[in-house]
Amino acid sequence: MPRRSDVTVQRPAPPSLWRNRDFLLLWSGQAISSVGTQVSQLALPLLVLALTGSIAQAGLVGALRTLPYLVLALPAGALIDRWNRKLVMILCDAGRAIALGSLALALALGHLSMPQVYAVSVLEGALFVFFNLAEVACLPRVVSQAQLPAAVARNEATANASYLLGPLLGGALYTVSSVLPFLADAISYAASVISLLFIRGAFQGERPVGARRPLRAEVMDGLRWLWRHPVVRFIAILTGGGWLVESGYILVIIRLATRQHASPAVIGAIFALGGVGGVVGAALAGVAQRHFSFRQIVLGVHWIWALLLPLFAIAPNALALGAVTAAAFGITPIYGAAQYSYRLALIPDALSGRVNSVFRLIVFAGQPLGLALAGVLLQSLGPTSAVVALFALLAALAFAATLSPALRGAPLVGGGPSV
Repeated sequence: MPRRSDVTVQRPAPPSLWRNRDFLLLWSGQAISSVGTQVSQLALPLLVLALTGSIAQAGLVGALRTLPYLVLALPAGALIDRWNRKLVMILCDAGRAIALGSLALALALGHLSMPQVYAVSVLEGALFVFFNLAEVACLPRVVSQAQLPAAVARNEATANASYLLGPLLGGALYTVSSVLPFLADAISYAASVISLLFIRGAFQGERPVGARRPLRAEVMDGLRWLWRHPVVRFIAILTGGGWLVESGYILVIIRLATRQHASPAVIGAIFALGGVGGVVGAALAGVAQRHFSFRQIVLGVHWIWALLLPLFAIAPNALALGAVTAAAFGITPIYGAAQYSYRLALIPDALSGRVNSVFRLIVFAGQPLGLALAGVLLQSLGPTSAVVALFALLAALAFAATLSPALRGAPLVGGGPSV
């Protein structure tokens, strides 16, 4: 007799998100903002290269944007649970609009300096930390629990579409004028602010009145909750391991493509196919959550990931490499949407900022480690052996998920045994 955790259940479709006014405002504002972010992220290294001629400085500017997450994530999560999340999001995107607008203005006036570029990168990265954690924490307040998987899937689809459209638009705007990409991003943040102002619902529940505890104690509450919840703890470690491998994909694909003498335009087309795969996968994420249990999605995605990875090494040409990239990038949002909506439904609203800050710190820490690991493997072993080593890591993660007692006992969101 099959275990209930392995039984496929077809759940009824949730109420349509098109009737949820607050979600449509939040989603549309973030869709515009996401495209704007991708526009400026392509243009910024091009601008730094034009100003300095140094690829090292271009890399430093990118690193400065990611550094605040490692430094600020834990205290920001505790503060998000104290503060008005909607106000935090409005102030953060207003600040980002001003910061990116200052780049456009300085460029237009011919007074842009590298210290200003560095300052804007750090400020934009710091504001992203607070906005991102507030957005994650507020989503279960904006949509019902039944709508949460569909809302997360739509956000995943929007993010993947922005990865595809943003760089294309950014390149076109930068070709016309170096000012336009940063002006466009500033306008996109302003659009996000306007959408947030029209949202009626509260972004958090009522908070108990009383003396506030020290910030460090509140941060520890988030750490303890995650560590004592076996399912969320395992998902965090599993997702961090997956990001460690996935972040190395880019270097592996570039190295394999250059070995095949692919031009930069062809390499760009390979990643564009990956973006298409991501959009398709995100569109299927909600369907997957209606037809399969959380455990089935986790196991299926990780085994497919592991089995796809060796195909990179044997892809005979750029078209085959693009097809494998599309498949690998397409499976990613299915898992991303499943674990995202699942954990949001489990984490208490009062702890959402703190627990999610710990979760994301664990996950994002894998990105720089994965890039460094992939670089070392490619340099020392060559691309084929590097793919084998990364496959071994992914296979170990898939085995761990298969054997995990936490996943076998994962509760059905909303109560009851897993299905």
